[in-house]
Amino acid sequence: MAFWPRRGGRLGGETGMAEGLRAIDCDVHPMVPGMRVLIPYMDQFWADQVVERGITTLDTQSWPVHAPKTIRPDWRGANGRGADRVELLRAQALDRFGADIAILNPLYGVQLVFNEDMANAFTRALNDWVRAEWLDRDERLRASIVIPMHNVEHAVAEIERLAPDRRFVQVLSLVMGETPLGRRHYWPVYEACVRHGLPFGIHAGSAYRHPQTSVGWTSWYFEEYAANQQAFQSTLASLITEGVLTKFPALRVVLLESGVTWLPAFLWRLQKVWKGVRFEIPWVDRPPAELVRDQVRLTVQPLDAPDDADVVQRLLDHLRSEEMLLWASDWPHWQFDGVAAEPGEPNPAVPPGLPEALLPKLMRDNPLATYPRLREGEKA
Repeated sequence: MAFWPRRGGRLGGETGMAEGLRAIDCDVHPMVPGMRVLIPYMDQFWADQVVERGITTLDTQSWPVHAPKTIRPDWRGANGRGADRVELLRAQALDRFGADIAILNPLYGVQLVFNEDMANAFTRALNDWVRAEWLDRDERLRASIVIPMHNVEHAVAEIERLAPDRRFVQVLSLVMGETPLGRRHYWPVYEACVRHGLPFGIHAGSAYRHPQTSVGWTSWYFEEYAANQQAFQSTLASLITEGVLTKFPALRVVLLESGVTWLPAFLWRLQKVWKGVRFEIPWVDRPPAELVRDQVRLTVQPLDAPDDADVVQRLLDHLRSEEMLLWASDWPHWQFDGVAAEPGEPNPAVPPGLPEALLPKLMRDNPLATYPRLREGEKA
């Protein structure tokens, strides 16, 4: 798919975009080598706890490291794992796909820890590791603030601690936690996000506090992965019905690795039911589909649609918005829709079927509108 105007491979001119800015990758995943690398970013008490309890060998990546879906084969190192240093990110994604900005979303399972103080210490260490080992090493990188969502006070404190660093552009949670994300005890987190101009990102994954489906635990990883779509539907319904989107109209919610095709049918059903029972939630004073189109964004990797431009266009028509979708490579995951780039010719990992006219919005305009800090052009 031809997209890059022939002006040094940059977006500009006929696309109506500013010269010198290429694509913005909204979802890349640095691989944490293990707990040992986080020890230097912990205070002495927790560093000692990690060693004394034998947690140094703990591997808590959200997806099984050796599952084929987790890392594309040609992006695995000699140890079978994904990239754990910035040099590999540059070679495999940033330079290869011509991204001028990429947002790091680490999926290291600090949310899995039941001890709230330990989870807080691990989360702080993870964020500081990302800052020192990634953000400080490439000016194109931004990151999400990973928060220990099952303790709201700790979560808000972590946002406040890192918000002054303008390279942190989002707050990150998993889609499956202890309770639905719309519940009101979480509202201080959303208030902090609005106060600092940070979207709230919700990524596929589970803290394993509950079964991954509404009817119980899964037997296979395949089931669990597919069940994330149900979780995104339930989470979105919670944010709407509990009143989060109404209470915080400036909040932007980004669904990461959620898929896209489920949303139109889900919104149709949700809005149909809302018309009949909205008397019980009077604070939802606008049609749910309007709220979602105004405040919710989705990454297009993976785009769960056939490689058929007509089908994809019908999906976009049903969304009724060109502002909702954000480009992401989802590096280094396997469900990847791009092809290898020719030397010196950046190649965006664009899912097949997307109309070329939409790509400038998808790859630049929509991310800039969603993430205010990307427009600042500042470094910490």
